[in-house]
Amino acid sequence: MFEEYKEIASAWFRDLRDQIRDEFLSIEKEFDPSFQSGFVVESWKREGGGGGEMSLMYGSVFEKIGVNISTVHGSFNGEFATKIPGALKSEKQFWASGISLVAHMKSPLVPAVHMNTRMIVTDNYWFGGGADLTPMYYNEEDACIFHSAFKEACDKHDDDYYNRFSKWADEYFFLKHRNEPRGIGGIFFDYLRTDDWQRDFAFTQDVGKCFLSVYPKLVRRNMYLEYTPEQREFQLLKRGRYVEFNLLYDRGTEFGLKTGGNTKAILMSLPPVAQWKDF
Repeated sequence: MFEEYKEIASAWFRDLRDQIRDEFLSIEKEFDPSFQSGFVVESWKREGGGGGEMSLMYGSVFEKIGVNISTVHGSFNGEFATKIPGALKSEKQFWASGISLVAHMKSPLVPAVHMNTRMIVTDNYWFGGGADLTPMYYNEEDACIFHSAFKEACDKHDDDYYNRFSKWADEYFFLKHRNEPRGIGGIFFDYLRTDDWQRDFAFTQDVGKCFLSVYPKLVRRNMYLEYTPEQREFQLLKRGRYVEFNLLYDRGTEFGLKTGGNTKAILMSLPPVAQWKDF
């Protein structure tokens, strides 16, 4: 089912991954022309079917950046199938492909970011994903640039998408046990299916293209700013909140672990250093 569409989508996620890696590596070299490292790529296979690639880079701008792609298939286990639309109708069979990235920045004045898009098939297809920004220190101009870019991308496809998906992001990227947001939001969508696959895929592509356009602008705007040791310590405390969200609430983490994904790739989103104490 949807075999041609599956190939097109998985090829796009790989192509987007390549473009993002090239752009982020160019930023590292702009900041430090002597930078010799790059992305280290690790392939993995899923026992039940499929696999993926994890790309990691540690630099002077991107303290840790991970960009994952995967295409997996198989069957859902146990009660998890009841949480996934169409899984019972497909006899728990599924196919999923996507890209996911998280960037933890060296400077506390450069916002951290998360982006992912995916296509999932059970008895039918749907798309999901989004992008959200997590500044350590709120910067109104950065926030305006980020949200305006995604509003423009959404408005190309549906006048209601930005309002719906930005509200969804605000609700989703929220630490209930802390009663605080993870960052300043962005967009988040799931179960997107209008029964026009080309339309839904085009929107999903534009989410990725928008991210590739806007986030490097924010990095370049802020990466040369000087910061204090106190600001760095606050960044590490904020990262602790990021860890809490990803382990307690993140849908991708749950989906990956419940479907036999690669644990190292799933936990790629965690920062290299973090701290916990009241602030």
